[in-house]
Amino acid sequence: MSCWRIVVADDHEMIRAGLRAVLEQQLACEVVGEAATGAEAITLVRQIQPEILVTDMVMPGLSGLEVLRQVCEIAPSTRIVVFSMHGDDSYVREALRAGAIGYVLKESLATELMTAIRYAVEGRRYVSPTLSERMFDAYVQPTIQTSSDSYRLLNVREREVLVLTAQGQTSAEIAEQLAISPRTVEHHRATLMRKLGLRTIADVVRYAIRRGLITVDG
Repeated sequence: MSCWRIVVADDHEMIRAGLRAVLEQQLACEVVGEAATGAEAITLVRQIQPEILVTDMVMPGLSGLEVLRQVCEIAPSTRIVVFSMHGDDSYVREALRAGAIGYVLKESLATELMTAIRYAVEGRRYVSPTLSERMFDAYVQPTIQTSSDSYRLLNVREREVLVLTAQGQTSAEIAEQLAISPRTVEHHRATLMRKLGLRTIADVVRYAIRRGLITVDG
């Protein structure tokens, strides 16, 4: 491959600009898109189908975990490298299980991110050396809970409605954002709630928080 196409997703403009400069200077690549939110990242990946997505784990709107899950569905050939300040077990474990092939801490040297991207293009995994390789192996082991996870029964549109509902948006607001009718939104909501065994909107919110689909400030 003569030129890798990369999409960068981070809610800080300075970080995106810095990544673009470093990546295009040091790698045989082109940053073909920048996203400030999870929804923007998914839209760009769907449109461009880049070789690499470099994304933060915490952004406005859709969580980084939901971005990973949806990108794996809509663009299975896109390799995902997480570039995050969060190195605690929960973030790393969930990111790797959701489909990330690399995890690099923002405190790392730029060369680490370059290495992670090169590895990703080759289909090889990479994590910052400060994150134990032994822990990495433990994170990606399949579990009974994962294999029987009802969330996997949801299609992409149902997952979008789930997250937007959990964020407090009305059917009309969701319909406008997704370019569908309010009645279709309500149908998707009823279907996803049935699949997940949820009975109220409060249940939807609690499920989304527990699943890591939305973040709660403060």
